[in-house]
Amino acid sequence: MSLFEPTYCPRCATALEPRPEHGMLRPTCPSCGFIWYRNPVPAAGILVVQDGRVLLVRRRFEPRAGAWCIPAGFMEAGETPEQTATRELQEETGLVVQVDTLFGVYAGFDDPRVRAVLILYTGVVTGGELLAGDDAIEVAWFEPHAWPDDIAFASHRQALGELFPRT
Repeated sequence: MSLFEPTYCPRCATALEPRPEHGMLRPTCPSCGFIWYRNPVPAAGILVVQDGRVLLVRRRFEPRAGAWCIPAGFMEAGETPEQTATRELQEETGLVVQVDTLFGVYAGFDDPRVRAVLILYTGVVTGGELLAGDDAIEVAWFEPHAWPDDIAFASHRQALGELFPRT
């Protein structure tokens, strides 16, 4: 069992055992039948492009503290992906943004905390004042293909590459 899987059943406290389930070994309770599924966690963000530049934030916290990323974060219970994206962007950048269109959906495999499904939108700034907040230590606009080398996550690098395809 991995570091991120429970050792004991959250229902009855019996020690979990690896058992085959849907083609994979999964921690399973031999007493009550509970199966631990390590499913991806949804996250959402917004790619904001203004004057041909994209807005990125520098991460305050681990994982990858100090690296740059697209303003994004995990969904809270009761939120839609669009609500998550606009909330996260405002918390991290101080800007109010109107969601425009769905840009893409990405599998996130390199966050040590969780596996993520990243839902990215494009958006237009409608208000606010640009300043780093919440879990960002810096915000900045970057020209196409001139963003920092230390982009925090592979899914963010992929999206940036798709936003500004090399010609």
